[in-house]
Amino acid sequence: MPVINILSPHVADMIAAGEVVERPASVIKELVENSIDAGAKSITVEIQDGGATFIRVTDDGCGMAPEDAGVAFLRHATSKLHDERGLEAISTMGFRGEALAAISAVSEIELTTRRRGDSEGTRVTLSAGDIQDMGPWGCPEGCTMKVSRLFYNTPARLKFLKSDRSEASACIQAALRCALGHPELSLRFIRDGREEFFSPGDGRMESCLYSLLGRDVAKDMLKCDSRGEGMAVKGFVSSPAAGRGNRSAQYFYCNGRYIKSSLLQSAVEQAYKNSLLTGRYPACVLYLELGYGSVDVNVHPAKTEVKFSAERQVFDLVYHAVLSALGSEDRTAKIELSPAVKQVAQPKADFYKSMSAKDFREAGYKLSPKSAGPENPPAPASFSNYSGSPVRAAGADMLSALEKGGALRAYEEPYQTRLDMSPPTNFVASPPVSPLKKPEGSDNTGFSTASTQQIVENSVQNVESRPLIYHKILGEAMHTYIIVELENSLLLIDKHAAHERIIFDTLKNQKREIMAQALLSPVTFRASPEEGELLEKNGELLCSLGFELEPYGENEYIVRSVPADMLPEDARSALEEILGKLRLGKAPDPDSARDEILHTVACKAAIKAGWDTDKRELERLVEAVVSGRVKYCPHGRPVSVSLSRRELDKLFKRIV
Repeated sequence: MPVINILSPHVADMIAAGEVVERPASVIKELVENSIDAGAKSITVEIQDGGATFIRVTDDGCGMAPEDAGVAFLRHATSKLHDERGLEAISTMGFRGEALAAISAVSEIELTTRRRGDSEGTRVTLSAGDIQDMGPWGCPEGCTMKVSRLFYNTPARLKFLKSDRSEASACIQAALRCALGHPELSLRFIRDGREEFFSPGDGRMESCLYSLLGRDVAKDMLKCDSRGEGMAVKGFVSSPAAGRGNRSAQYFYCNGRYIKSSLLQSAVEQAYKNSLLTGRYPACVLYLELGYGSVDVNVHPAKTEVKFSAERQVFDLVYHAVLSALGSEDRTAKIELSPAVKQVAQPKADFYKSMSAKDFREAGYKLSPKSAGPENPPAPASFSNYSGSPVRAAGADMLSALEKGGALRAYEEPYQTRLDMSPPTNFVASPPVSPLKKPEGSDNTGFSTASTQQIVENSVQNVESRPLIYHKILGEAMHTYIIVELENSLLLIDKHAAHERIIFDTLKNQKREIMAQALLSPVTFRASPEEGELLEKNGELLCSLGFELEPYGENEYIVRSVPADMLPEDARSALEEILGKLRLGKAPDPDSARDEILHTVACKAAIKAGWDTDKRELERLVEAVVSGRVKYCPHGRPVSVSLSRRELDKLFKRIV
C-alpha cells in the first residue's frame, strides 16, 4: 500500500484557501483589490453578521466577458500575469490567480458582470468551487460579487471565527486600508444596512485622510514630500505633540499597496527621536513610489510583506522626508482671546500702558475694586505692609529679586522654601479613613463618635511601633530625582516611579470602584473599529476604574469622567495605552486586565519628571521609600539607587 498520496484538487484548493482566506476581512481585501485592478472608480462593500453570512462587493470596473467569467474561479487563472518575466515588475494588486479560487472553495458565490459596451451581462453561481449555473443576465456595467456562508464546508475554520463585531471591525479596517491607499477611489462601506465610512474619491490625499481617519487625526498632520534616486515618498505624519499610545494609526503603502514594513516603521520612529515623548508613537500615512522592479511583493500569499532591493536608500528617503516635515512645523504658540475675554482683560483706556513696570513698582500702586480706570486713580500702598495671600506675598520677593538683578524662579516661595527635615518630635498621624465608607460608630456628619484621646493614643502607638530612620532631604536634581542623605549613604529617588507605585498600590487594594471625577468639558475620543469593539467589550471594567464613555457618532466616544487623580488632558493618551495593552493580549483574565489598566492610570496620575513638587509631597515619597514600602514601580523599574560612603570615597580617590 503506498504511503505517499496525491491529494485531490478539491482538498488542495481547501488547503490553499487557508493561506489566502483567513477570515471575512481577507475576502474583502482580495475582492476590493480585484476591483481596483479592473479600473473601478466607485466601489461599495456590504456585509452582514460580521461577513460570515453575507459579503457583497460592487464596482464600476471593466467587467468580464462570458468566456472569462467561467474560468476566473479556476486556480492560477489570472489576467494580470502572462509569463515569468511579469514577476520581475508587478504593477497590479493581484497576480497569483489564487484569490477567487480560494474564496469559492470555502463558500457559495454569485457573480454578475457586464463589460462596458456589451448589451447583456453574465451570471455565475458556485458552491464549494464548482459552477452550479451560468448564463446571460441583465446587470449594470462592472462586477458584483456576493459571497455567502463562508467556511460552511470547513467547520474547523468556522469555529475559530470571532464574534460578529470583531469580524466586522476587521472587515472595516481591511476596506479602509484599501481606500486610504487610493485617494482617487470612492469606496463606501455598509455594515448591516448602516454606512460605516465613505471616501470621496476626488484624488486629494487631504480629503481622503479627513473622511477616513477623522478630524482629530487630520488636524494634527504635517505634509511630507521628498524625492531622490528614482523613488519618492509623500503623505502625512503627525505632529510630535499629537503622539499616540500605540501604532494603530501607522499606514504604509508601496505603489498603492498596503504593506507592513518594520523598515519603514523604524525610519519614521527614528526621525521622531528626541522630539516625541517616551512611550508615544507617531501616526502616519506614507505613500512610497519606486520602480516596480525594485520591490518584490511575491513573498507571502497575503501580499502585505515586501522586500526592497535597496533597503538603505528607502530607509534614508523616508527618514529624511519625515525629519524635514517635522523641521518645517510652526512651533510658535498662537494664543487667541475671545471677544468676551478681551473686553474683561483689556482696559478701555491706555492708563496702565502709560506707566512702565518700574514706575508702577516704585509707586507701589494698589488697585481697589472702585479704582477701575483713570477717573479714579489708584491709591499708593506699600508692598511691605501687605499680608495677603501666599501668591501675592511671594510677589514682593519676586520684585526684590528683580531689583537685585537675581534670577527669578516662579513660585520659589513659599512652595520651594527650605524646611527643616529633622524627625518631628510631636507628630501624630491620624488613621486613614475611606472617603466613601462611613466608619463604624460615626454620626450623620461622618465624624467618629469615639474618644479623641483614644485615637491619639492609638496613632502615637502606631508611630512609635515603627522604626524611625533618620534621613535628610538635600534637594531635588533636574526636577526628577530626590537626593536624600541616609545614614552613611546617598539615596537618589525617582519621584515619578515612587509616586506611581504608591498610587498603584492604593488603587489595587481598594475593594470598591475607583473614585471618578466628572469632566466639566467632556473629552472626545476617536477609536478605530477594532478599538471600539475593545471599548464596548471592556466597558464594565473601564467604568469600575473611573472611565465613563458614551458613543458619539461614528467611531467616536465622549469621555464623561476619568479617575479622580488623572488630569483630563491625559484621558486620550491613557485610553490609547489601555487599548494597546488589551489588543496585544496582555490581559488574559479580568484580574490581569484590571492590573494592566491600573498601571496606566497610576502612571498618568503620578507626579511627572520636570514638575516643581511641594517639599511636603517629596517628604512623603521619601518616607515611603526609606521605610521599604516602595521598592519598584508597577512596571518593575527600581525607584531608588543608593551610593554608599565607601563608593563615593572610591569615586573621588579618597580610598583605593
